[in-house]
Amino acid sequence: MSAKKIKTKAIERSRYRVYLKKATEFYEMSCKAKELGKWNAVGLNAVHCTISSSDAILVFYAGIRSISEGHLAVIDLLSNSVSLPEVRSKCETLRKNLVKKSIIEYEHRDFTQKEALEMLKLTERFYTWVISKIIIYYLSTISSTKPVLKNPHPITKAIPP
Repeated sequence: MSAKKIKTKAIERSRYRVYLKKATEFYEMSCKAKELGKWNAVGLNAVHCTISSSDAILVFYAGIRSISEGHLAVIDLLSNSVSLPEVRSKCETLRKNLVKKSIIEYEHRDFTQKEALEMLKLTERFYTWVISKIIIYYLSTISSTKPVLKNPHPITKAIPP
């Protein structure tokens, strides 16, 4: 599927913060659910963190997000719209998480601890990659005459310990 055939919506690039904030909240709730042993909640919050993270990087770099019905469309959109050297490998991480969404939501069984912890690990990798690419971009734009952000978003707080 090419990026041209994927339904997208143009989004003002500064709005990436909305999606990054959502990703951060989902990530934090996934970690909290892990502490409580709530494996279904770990998985579902992790997949939503991944979805919001992919929206954040797409909006930040390309000014678009997927509005396709299937979540897997975002993989092609990301790989065709964001020119970063490691984007293809990160799309594979994204794919691994997205295919588990149906298992968590619709299968007649609980998500296991092993599945949840693996999903959280993949989510952390993708989420921190997105944050790092946004931070690296801003660091590369620093000049002595112009501040990086007028209203800085505390994205560094979003990086997990």
